[in-house]
Amino acid sequence: MTPECERVMDCLDGPLPPDLAAHAAGCEDCRALLEGFHALAPPDTGPAPKPFAGPFNEAKLEETRRKSLTELAAAPLPTPWWRDVLVLLVTYLVVGAVGLAVVGRHGMLLNSAPSYVVAGVALLIVAGVGGGALLGLAPGRRRWPLGVVALGAGGVALAQLAGRSGVEARPLLTGTLGCLGTEVVLSVVPLALALVLLCRSAYQPVRALAAGLSSAGVGMLVLHVHCPDGAADHLMLGHLLPWVALAGVAVFIRSRLPSRTFAP
Repeated sequence: MTPECERVMDCLDGPLPPDLAAHAAGCEDCRALLEGFHALAPPDTGPAPKPFAGPFNEAKLEETRRKSLTELAAAPLPTPWWRDVLVLLVTYLVVGAVGLAVVGRHGMLLNSAPSYVVAGVALLIVAGVGGGALLGLAPGRRRWPLGVVALGAGGVALAQLAGRSGVEARPLLTGTLGCLGTEVVLSVVPLALALVLLCRSAYQPVRALAAGLSSAGVGMLVLHVHCPDGAADHLMLGHLLPWVALAGVAVFIRSRLPSRTFAP
C-alpha cells in the first residue's frame, strides 16, 4: 500500500481531492476500497420533511394556547395535595356516620367482643383507612413497595380475626350476604371519589390498591362495630373478602381511566 492509498483511506468520509481521485482511478486496491465503502454507507434520505403548517394546524395551536392560558388564569397556583386527602377523609367520616346510623337503627354497637378489643381493632382500621388515603394521594417520586401495603392490610385482617367474639348470631349464608351487600353499598361513594382524585396523578398500581383498601375500609369499620356475628368464617367471607375484592376493583378501574396529569 502506497502513501497515496493511505491518504485515500483517510479521506473516505468526504470527497477526494483531485490528485487522490486520479490515483484512485488507476489503483485497483483503492477502487475496491471505495466501492466497498460506498456500498456500506447508509442511503441519503435527505432532510426531514417539515410539518405542515397550514391553516388547520395553526388554528389548533391557537386553540390549545388559548385553553392553556384560560386554565392558568383560573388556577395560577397548584392545589395543595393535602386538600384532596382532607376531602377524602371528610367523605369517609360522613359516609361512616350515615351508614352506622342507618344500619344501627336497632342498635349500633352490637359486637359482643370485649369493649377494649372492639375499640383497639376499630382504631387499627381507622389508622389503616387514613394511612391508605395518604399513601394513595400524597405526591412523591418514590414508588411505595407492594409489601408495605400488603403488610398493613394483613395486620388489619389478623386483628379482626384475633379480636372476634366467636358468636354465630345468624346462618352463614344470610349473614354473609347481608354484611357483604352493606359493605359494598357503603364503599361506592368513597371509592368513586378516590378514583377521581387518583386520576390527578400518574397511574401506579400500589397507590390505587392503597386507596381502594382505604375506601372499602369505611364499610368494614361500620360492620366491625355493628355486626353481632363474630364467627371466623363470617368475618372472612362477609367482612374481609369484600374489602380485598373492592380494592382489586379499584385497581382495575383506575388502570383504565385516563390520567389528567402524569405527576408522580
